Amino acid sequence: MSESKTLEQPAKAHAEEWKVGPGAWISLVIVLLVFSGFFFKVEGMAWLGAFDFTTLGGAFGTMKSPETNTFIGSGGISAKAGFLFALSLVPTVMLALGLLEIFTHYGAIRAAHKLLTPLLKPLLGIPGYTGLALITDLQSTDAGAALTKELYDSDKITRKDVVIMGSWQYSGAGLINNYFSIGSAMFASLTIPIIVPLVLMFVLKFVGAAVVRLALNTVYKRDFDNE
Repeated sequence: MSESKTLEQPAKAHAEEWKVGPGAWISLVIVLLVFSGFFFKVEGMAWLGAFDFTTLGGAFGTMKSPETNTFIGSGGISAKAGFLFALSLVPTVMLALGLLEIFTHYGAIRAAHKLLTPLLKPLLGIPGYTGLALITDLQSTDAGAALTKELYDSDKITRKDVVIMGSWQYSGAGLINNYFSIGSAMFASLTIPIIVPLVLMFVLKFVGAAVVRLALNTVYKRDFDNE
C-alpha cells in the first residue's frame, strides 16, 4: 500500500506542475502581447508602446558628432569591436530573461505548452513551450536566441528541436521590428496592403523550418540517433 502511494506521488506532482488555471492563461496572453510586437508603434495610440518589448528595451544614446554613432563608435575592428557589440546585447537579453522568469512563475509556459503544442508539433515537431522563444524572435533575435538556449540548457528541448527553431528564427529574424523600422522606407512604393508582405514572410518562416525538419528526419537522421 505504501509503495503504491509512493508511486502515485510523483505522478500527482507532475500533473500539478502542468495544471493550467485562469492565471496561467492571462499570463500567456500578456506575454504574447508584450513579445509579439502587437503594441509596436500603434498609430494614434503611441502610449501602448509602454507595453511593447522593443520599446521597453529602449535605445542607447548617440554621440554628438557624428550623430548616428552609439557608444560602440565607428571603425572598430577585430575582438574589441566584437566585445562592444556583444556588450550592447546584454540589456535586451537580460530584460527578456527577466520577463520570461516572471511570466513562467505565473504559468505562461504551461499555458503555451497546452495551447501551442497541437499547432507546433504537427508543423515543426517541436513542443508548445518553444512558442514563447519563437514569438520573442519576431522582435528581438538576441532575446529569442537567449530563450532558446535557456530551454536547451534546462533539457526541455533536444538538439534537433534547437536546429528547427534556429531555422525558423534565422529566416526573417526580428521580423516585426525590422519590417516596421527598416522596411518602412519601402512602404510608399508598395502597391499592396502593408500587412501582406508581413504575413507572407511569417508563413515562409514555417515553410523553411518544415523543410529543415524534413532534412533532419531523412538525410541527417543518423546524426541524432544517440540523442
